[in-house]
Amino acid sequence: MRRIVAAYTVNRLGTWFGFIALSIAVFDYTHSAIAVGALLLAGQVLPAFVVPVLVARVETSVRRGGLSSLYMFEAATSGLLVALLLTHFVLSATLVLVALDGTAALAASALLRAAAARSAREWTREIQPKAAKDLEEEAERRANAALNIGFAVTFVMGPALAGVVVPTLGTPAALLIDMVSFVICGAMLLDVRPHAEDAESATVAERLRAARAHIGETSRLRRLLVAEAVALAFFEFSPPIEVVYAKASLHAGDSGYGLLLGIWGLGVAAGSVVFARSVGRSLGTLLSASTLAVGVSYIGWAVAPTLALACAAGLIGGVGNGMQWAALISAVQRLTPEKLLGQMMGAVESIGAIAPGVGFALGSGIVALSSPRVAFLVAGIGASLTTLAFVRLRLGGHAQPAGTKPDADAAPPAAVA
Repeated sequence: MRRIVAAYTVNRLGTWFGFIALSIAVFDYTHSAIAVGALLLAGQVLPAFVVPVLVARVETSVRRGGLSSLYMFEAATSGLLVALLLTHFVLSATLVLVALDGTAALAASALLRAAAARSAREWTREIQPKAAKDLEEEAERRANAALNIGFAVTFVMGPALAGVVVPTLGTPAALLIDMVSFVICGAMLLDVRPHAEDAESATVAERLRAARAHIGETSRLRRLLVAEAVALAFFEFSPPIEVVYAKASLHAGDSGYGLLLGIWGLGVAAGSVVFARSVGRSLGTLLSASTLAVGVSYIGWAVAPTLALACAAGLIGGVGNGMQWAALISAVQRLTPEKLLGQMMGAVESIGAIAPGVGFALGSGIVALSSPRVAFLVAGIGASLTTLAFVRLRLGGHAQPAGTKPDADAAPPAAVA
């Protein structure tokens, strides 16, 4: 489990170097914001449609090293990107490589989260062979908390370190660091095989159908995924308009923009600690509270007259941000049988890649028609209203076996009652 968390953290840190280096390189070569947007589309949105198939394919493989091979593939694409930057930059070739890299990255992230959940469950069974289901779920949540702390650390350190390396050593050097991080991850996970109980008896198509059937028959899971997709769309209004908000609305300049992001990152770190210390609390409560925190912070940004008040609101939003995704992952895992964990994590990663694209477009469009404050007001109200969907979910039950229809009468009390 420690190697899984360490590999995840190293990978996230390296990914920040790659993301910032490529964004700067594409803009420097093209001087086009549209080209940078195409980079995000190629790296996140397009791969999301392929990830479930790739996850199912890797899980059905009986060979070891399937997860490591994805990281090694990412290392190879990063090496080719370095070669493009050092020889002759071609935008179309760059976008193709980024799309391939993004597909492997999302699939690897899904499989790594599934492996962490399975490892936590298996560890609980080993030390307590007759362990109750709630003990397995507690171990699972602790595993997610550990991964979330790794995410928070890299969220704070990654942009700061990359912001120093790229201007100092250049974009090829930053991409080489990204490539090395993938090689390290692949080496650390060589003996981690993405396990699937029906790997030898079920085809890729059968596993995809089983996952789709499970979502269709488990109403809480289906409503949870829909609510998260809507929430993420509102959350992701922010990235394209933060710099405009800081400079034009708050008149805070570059330093104010950096401070605003830094305070949000501090909140993310605090939120990850809060989630780690809240293993015994209801997932419904954590999801609802964290979603509301982000919504309230955006409303705060919409009305804040000064940078100081905007930073206070940003701290609240960062705390919510640091809790929300980990709570969502834990909730999905709770509602998923073990053999479908990889597929469900793939679905979550796909939602996490597609929904931001919707948010980017809506946020940018509203700013173009009005102002950053109006955009944040819409995002804040939308995210806050989404909280109601999480409040109505019942997230205290255990995973349903694949292919069985949940008994509505057996549902537990509302999580936030």
